[in-house]
Amino acid sequence: MSKLFNVSSSPHFRSEHTVGKEMWNVVLALMPATFFGVYHFGLHALLVILTSVVSATFFEFLYDYIAHKPNTLWDGSAIVTGLLLALCLSPKVPLFIPFIGSMFAIIIAKNFFGGLGKNFMNPALAGRVFLIISFGKLMTDYAVDGMSSATPLATLNGGGTVDMMKMFLGFATGHIGVSILCLLIGGIFLLATGTITWQIPVSSAAVFAIMMLAFGPAGFDLKYLVVQLVGGGFILGIFFMATDPVSSPMTNEGQLIFGALVGFLAALFRLKSSMTDGMSYAIIIANLFTPIIDKYVVVHPWGVGKPVVSAEAKAQAKARAEEQKKAEKEALAAEKAEAAKAKAGETKKGFTFPVSAAILCCITLIAGAALAGVNMMTADTIKANQEAAALAAYEAVQPQADHIGYDDALSAAVEALGGEVYGTSYGRVYINEGCVGLDASGNIVGYAFNVSSMDGYDGEIALSIGFDTEGTLLGISFTTINETAGMGMLADTDAWKAQFSNVKVDSFTLIKAGGSTADDEIDSVSGASTTSGAVVNAVNAAIDFYQKNCIG
Repeated sequence: MSKLFNVSSSPHFRSEHTVGKEMWNVVLALMPATFFGVYHFGLHALLVILTSVVSATFFEFLYDYIAHKPNTLWDGSAIVTGLLLALCLSPKVPLFIPFIGSMFAIIIAKNFFGGLGKNFMNPALAGRVFLIISFGKLMTDYAVDGMSSATPLATLNGGGTVDMMKMFLGFATGHIGVSILCLLIGGIFLLATGTITWQIPVSSAAVFAIMMLAFGPAGFDLKYLVVQLVGGGFILGIFFMATDPVSSPMTNEGQLIFGALVGFLAALFRLKSSMTDGMSYAIIIANLFTPIIDKYVVVHPWGVGKPVVSAEAKAQAKARAEEQKKAEKEALAAEKAEAAKAKAGETKKGFTFPVSAAILCCITLIAGAALAGVNMMTADTIKANQEAAALAAYEAVQPQADHIGYDDALSAAVEALGGEVYGTSYGRVYINEGCVGLDASGNIVGYAFNVSSMDGYDGEIALSIGFDTEGTLLGISFTTINETAGMGMLADTDAWKAQFSNVKVDSFTLIKAGGSTADDEIDSVSGASTTSGAVVNAVNAAIDFYQKNCIG
């Protein structure tokens, strides 16, 4: 019975576009970017791609088998999902990353919602966002050959310059599918074969460009705009992700609206969020609006015109009209009678007050008010505790000082940084605050800085770093560290922090294998080189800032 065909009335539209053909067209379109990614990033990038694709097809087969569904491997949709996910990943991620991402994309984002044609968002993007949330550090680590390097967008946001030609060709730091040239070749192929339409890419790019020119920090700067267009995952997103036929609107008008929403959100995230690229979130949020767009933006029906009506048909229509008129009169009379009964209190029909919704709303309001009240009552206490903790950290790295104070010139130097990433050699490091250690007479006997690195394994690592007036590093004290217990958290032990005490160097070098012999060498915490590297970069940034602003 499940294989019976449904016959509908005419007109019928026959198309040569099938699910399988469309999916394999996408695979072909992705081949230039795939081959170039392997050429540029090497063998590990190939292993990431193979792991992602094989995992996606395996989980597709496994779900079909367990759920007793027909095998859907050969429609190519699982291969497309695995390939798109791989091209969104760093070329150096561990292989368990594409494996887990493919599992989430295929099983959760696709098949749990009914399979191909029923998923409400692009499965590959869902898998990528899941990985970003779960493994943020690994997903944003674009180290190549062991050397960390900022992506072009991160460099641009940090005030640096980028090579647009390298970005366009694909010789830049980033995800595997980083070649804009190859992606454009694939996008043109999809347009030429009718696999996608022009509405979503064009409207996305147009709105994005207008937003960046109107509200971007560079003003009407076409070079800045081009870098933003070819940077991050914008081109990959508008040609291969946003155009997903399942999660995008059906009509041309709807696709224009959808594309404009994607472009608006992508520009908003670029301009106002801390993310260097929020394209994945922009498309997923736009996917949530697809049902609304399809509901209110509908196609015009075919064959609409003035019909030829026979005399018999006119008579039948007149009879139906009279019957409908009579029925309307009876319904109106019944409605009046019902209203009279309701007024008299005999019955109550029609609109039913949503009691459950009202109760839930009240509970939410009460809980919100309670949380807001608690926050208001404890805000001063929390702030005081934070200030006390910061002061204690400063005192720990200024043991020779009688008390801690502030210097106008030093504060101005910190403020001049504008809250941006410090330098280009220390990763995502920020100089948050600078203060001075004072003796009983008010003389400066040292300097202390609060510095943050966003490159910790589990997020931000903030620490206070102290110097004397001769340039000797007195020590470090953590104010924020949430690394893995028994591994990264070992950085907060006295034994490890002692490596930064009472030494005078221009910068430190992290020795991952251990066995350091010089003052400027720091032994990495065993099994926590990411945490160790973040701390060393933060200290090196503080040394550089100290030497530029506090000596001489």
